[in-house]
Amino acid sequence: MSLVVVGSIAFDAVKTPFGERERMLGGSAVHFSLAASFFTDVRVVGPVGADFGEAEYAVLHGRGVNTDDIERVDGGETFFWRGHYEYDFNQAHTDDTRLNVFGDFEPKLSEASQAADHLFLANIQPDLQRGVRGQCGGARWAGLDSMNLWIETARDSLCQTIAGVDLVFLNDAEIRQLTEQPNLVRAARSVMDMGPKVVVAKQGEYGAALFTENGFFALPAFPLENVIDPTGAGDSFAGGFLGYLSAQDDWSSESTLRRAMTYGSALASFNVEEFGTERVARLERDEIDERFEQFRQITALEAPATA
Repeated sequence: MSLVVVGSIAFDAVKTPFGERERMLGGSAVHFSLAASFFTDVRVVGPVGADFGEAEYAVLHGRGVNTDDIERVDGGETFFWRGHYEYDFNQAHTDDTRLNVFGDFEPKLSEASQAADHLFLANIQPDLQRGVRGQCGGARWAGLDSMNLWIETARDSLCQTIAGVDLVFLNDAEIRQLTEQPNLVRAARSVMDMGPKVVVAKQGEYGAALFTENGFFALPAFPLENVIDPTGAGDSFAGGFLGYLSAQDDWSSESTLRRAMTYGSALASFNVEEFGTERVARLERDEIDERFEQFRQITALEAPATA
């Protein structure tokens, strides 16, 4: 099975109360593809400038990510974001954004990417997302992420795009904003009424909630003593979730979706332990499976037996 992701590839400058990095690899497509690569074959689509070099490609290639559809713009500069966090890691403060080559991005998918079994539309303009969805008509399922900017400036287009996908990832405030429903359960149902079978409400340090036609499931964030940088955690969550899902035959069963959300939460928890891609880039699969089992223990109804 193969999974293609279309989204941003970036350089980030981030400062948190626990340190800073002046220039590190980032972007939604990068964080997603690294997390998903532990479960399936991933192809990444996005633009970079001439400043994107072998060291950056090596991070992706080190996890087996196919970069054939990364569009390198000669003379251009890669998308750049600078931000900082205070002790409330749920709120990112943007200090500078330079779209650079990302500002003129028109996704161009190779035949191999168009033929992918599964598709994730990372956070880009809804018209572009819908155009990519049209190029991948044979995908077994498609997932989508978005943000408050598009809800505010391109709501009708976003709703049309949501109607053409199977899974939607938004934070809880965005789901309420999109549907104008203050109650999250009703808001999630309203999103499903648009077409998707699955809605995932990302809730930051509080975890995530899964809504389907037949059920509901909530999972806390993994309890960590050291959280360094939350940048890319949501994309890592989606990557772990959909990477696992793409390797399953019965992707829409309740049990499969719950396991997918647990793997997504595990990947997000590793992502925040260090800056940018530093932790996930050297992560091993057995570490992920061990954290999955720890999730099973902390969410069990009965406490484990003690000696």
